[in-house]
Amino acid sequence: MANKPNDQELRQQNVAEAVSKTELFFQKYSKIIYGCVAAILLIALAILAYNRFILQPQKEKAQAAMYQAEQKFTAGNYALALAGDDNMMGFEEIIDTYGSKAGQAVYLYAGSCALQTGDFDKAIKFFKKYAGEDSILLSRAQAGIGDAYVGLEDYKNALAAYEKAAATVDNVFSAGYLLKAGQVAEELGDKDKALAFYNKIKDQYPNAVEAADIDKFITRIEF
Repeated sequence: MANKPNDQELRQQNVAEAVSKTELFFQKYSKIIYGCVAAILLIALAILAYNRFILQPQKEKAQAAMYQAEQKFTAGNYALALAGDDNMMGFEEIIDTYGSKAGQAVYLYAGSCALQTGDFDKAIKFFKKYAGEDSILLSRAQAGIGDAYVGLEDYKNALAAYEKAAATVDNVFSAGYLLKAGQVAEELGDKDKALAFYNKIKDQYPNAVEAADIDKFITRIEF
């Protein structure tokens, strides 16, 4: 009578069977496997090449253009900073050419320039494109939208934008947005909502600049 294989022999047999099945699998599908590996390598190389030879040079060009436009913005020449001229690209052309490759701040600059020059629809368009992660700048973009809607006398949308701006941050910046929201609410005839905004400034942000005179706004509504 033949001896039964021990545990070690069984393990060896199982390993041998597994290796044999694996070899058969690779023999059968080797072309597909190698093709997939080659495709993955090509995609990886294409991404690396794009980043190095296309994306990075474009970022550098966009940032160089941004520098000139920022100088005009700082000097208060908002029209030139936005539109540019024969000697420099403005924020609008930078966006058309490079998108956000110069950074998300380009949309804040462009929106602020459009707001300062009275092109409120364009300001809203640029501010809405801002997608940065910094909550302070994000709230500033929302407040910019509110300012533009006020310029268009669209107070309903302005109020919504200011409320969103105030909710985006929880610091003294909120007080400024709440004050604007209260003033717009008064413009819309909603004194209760305006009073709620003013009281929130007084209660939650007593150290904000806006809190210094907030009692005047509260008193005007209550009495």
